[in-house]
Amino acid sequence: MAERTVLVTGGTGGLGGAVTAAFLKAGWRVVVPQREGDGATAPAAAGPVPVAADLLDPAGAARAVAAAAAEPAAPLRAVVNLVGGYASGGLVHETPIEEFDRMLRINLRPTYLVTQAALPHLVESGGAVVCVSARAALAPFSGAAGYATAKAAVLAFANAVAVEYRQRGVRCNTVLPSVIDTPANRAAQPDADHRRWVPPAEIAAVIRFLASDESAPTSGASIPVYGRA
Repeated sequence: MAERTVLVTGGTGGLGGAVTAAFLKAGWRVVVPQREGDGATAPAAAGPVPVAADLLDPAGAARAVAAAAAEPAAPLRAVVNLVGGYASGGLVHETPIEEFDRMLRINLRPTYLVTQAALPHLVESGGAVVCVSARAALAPFSGAAGYATAKAAVLAFANAVAVEYRQRGVRCNTVLPSVIDTPANRAAQPDADHRRWVPPAEIAAVIRFLASDESAPTSGASIPVYGRA
């Protein structure tokens, strides 16, 4: 019987599957939101608990957090914010504001809404938040101003949470991947040297550590998980 719960947004994605598996292996109860209409089903034995929720909507984020906090024997102890997206484009003067706004919306809004809804529970349990930014937040590259700005905003938000909730017993840290070795990324860059990319399981191990009591002294950290990329 699990004694603690983690809410993993984006838990069905390329990185999310590895993160979910890492927490399940460590004995956590894992709640994974799915987009409404995707047909969330009852969890398999010892598997993640699905909940239908639109994390771009405040009510959907609150629904996901409520499901994660619904088991008194396994209080909500961690939130892992993986939901996001990438889109390349032209230079800034060639990029419509709608595309720029979309990057902010899909990368920052779910992180903010889910964290906001979860914080009262995490204050009660003494929990942790882990956010996923990107190396591009610190080292932007051409053609991705919206993405780099959005990931920098995620990093700034996580640091703000760390400062605001330090005295309330809640930690917040961020991991910054380079290129993650997922099927989608391999399909998008078939000629790249995939040996230099970071396997999802390696990043998942760092995330699980940051969510656990093993990293109790650490908050406000920005952890590079670049591999050799």
